[in-house]
Amino acid sequence: MADHEHDHPHTHDHDHEPRWKHNGVRVIKGDQLDSNTAQTPGMFRQAAINHARVGAQKIWAGTVSIQPDAKTGVHHHGALESVIYVVRGKARLRWGERLEFVAEAGPGDFIYVPPYVPHQEINADPDNALECVLVRSDNEAVVVNITDVDPVEAPESVYWVDPIHKHPPG
Repeated sequence: MADHEHDHPHTHDHDHEPRWKHNGVRVIKGDQLDSNTAQTPGMFRQAAINHARVGAQKIWAGTVSIQPDAKTGVHHHGALESVIYVVRGKARLRWGERLEFVAEAGPGDFIYVPPYVPHQEINADPDNALECVLVRSDNEAVVVNITDVDPVEAPESVYWVDPIHKHPPG
């Protein structure tokens, strides 16, 4: 199987150096994020890293701002992994078959959501927006809404809705 090693391009080939000038490292300024994505009441999403902007194949990254007291419906993201970094505000995550587990995160904290875990994101601060950075393990938006969950704690009526977090049916 050693023959397959020759299939990979060699990085020491100086003829290829100029192509990295425009296809290499990219800096996306915080004030130049792409808000040309579906926007709905309760949340403001901006894409920084996606296929359209930089040609990303396997990740998506952007910012999310969620209004006070807003929360998602119960859902999971299929095979995708998600990482949420809290910039400011207070995030509460509920997860499990009946949302029986809960954790909170504040500024500087990272939240990891594994594949297929039923969960609900909540802005736990009634007065201030929740500002987060979101990274997903694929450039596709995958969401599976869970309609038959019997939550331990009845959800309130304010949901944030966007292409990832649809409004729960009913």
